[in-house]
Amino acid sequence: MRKLVQAFVTVFVISFLLIFIVNRLNAAEGYAGNNTITVYNWGEYIDPDLIDQFEEETGIKVIYETFDSNEAMMVKIDQGGTAYDIAVPSEYAIERMKENDALIPLDHSKLPNLKNIDERFLDLAFDPGNEYSVPYFWGTVGIVYNPTMLEEGRTFTSWDDLWAPDLKNQILLVDGAREVIGFGLNSLHYSLNDTNKDHLQEAKDKLVKLQPNIKAIVGDEIKMLMVNEDAPIGVVWSGDAADMMWENENLDYAVPEEGSNLWFDNMVIPKTAKNVDGAHKFINFMLDAEVAAQNADYVGYSTPNKAAMELLPEETVTDERFYPSPELTDKLEVYENLGPDMLNYYNELYLEFKMHAK
Repeated sequence: MRKLVQAFVTVFVISFLLIFIVNRLNAAEGYAGNNTITVYNWGEYIDPDLIDQFEEETGIKVIYETFDSNEAMMVKIDQGGTAYDIAVPSEYAIERMKENDALIPLDHSKLPNLKNIDERFLDLAFDPGNEYSVPYFWGTVGIVYNPTMLEEGRTFTSWDDLWAPDLKNQILLVDGAREVIGFGLNSLHYSLNDTNKDHLQEAKDKLVKLQPNIKAIVGDEIKMLMVNEDAPIGVVWSGDAADMMWENENLDYAVPEEGSNLWFDNMVIPKTAKNVDGAHKFINFMLDAEVAAQNADYVGYSTPNKAAMELLPEETVTDERFYPSPELTDKLEVYENLGPDMLNYYNELYLEFKMHAK
């Protein structure tokens, strides 16, 4: 029995020493809580050089992880396995995270660069007063197309143009329930936040009629497929369209006249944060005009940072495909949090639609 106790004590002491040594080493390497932040962002959604610059300027080490959907991000934060200091959810996800008490209010006194954000993108319905969030990027959902692969003069001014009989097996769709059901609703002149089940069923039935024209429903690979001219048409987010157009000059982008989604991705501090002060420093760094301009140039999405826009090329900020006019933005809608039951219904309809795919 004495030997067993001695063995237990020995193992305990060794374990304690190992933990102590690891913690000291982590602190020396900059991994202590006050000297580290963990950022949770979408893939390919920041200029890596800016992470290096932030670390050099502040001495704070950045641990960077990525997600591919708001739902995956929220589940992982709710699980609490990783203490994320920064996350970048979309507007409807922020509403849900607020409801779940998953966010820490921002201290605006620590964000002097908030003044750089265009007032049009502040104090929006999903976060009045920007109590919990700061805009990161914004954009639209629309149609990217390759005129050289289509009949001469083909344009896409309406969602209904996608249903043209001569476009069989020509269209790629981004794999998203809100995006696909949304443009189905818009094509019928309904709101993309519609909760009328008759309207939603009507949109799904119309989308089923689009199936002959659909080549594939895909994720991030839609960029490569459009750039490589594997298809002439895609329904995509505007930032992805900008990336594609950079790599293939034959591509163009349009937001249909019936309207579409106006989306915002935003920086927040989850309740899991262990370095709230460091998180504020990171947000304020990303709001700096030069930093935001460099990031927008790298990522290709539209920046809400008015000061940064003054540093970007004129041809970029005057391109109404990505910085649309007020006349168009008035027709665009932000996704609302429809509640779990209605979101489940959207997902059910979307799955029914996908079951008709080839």
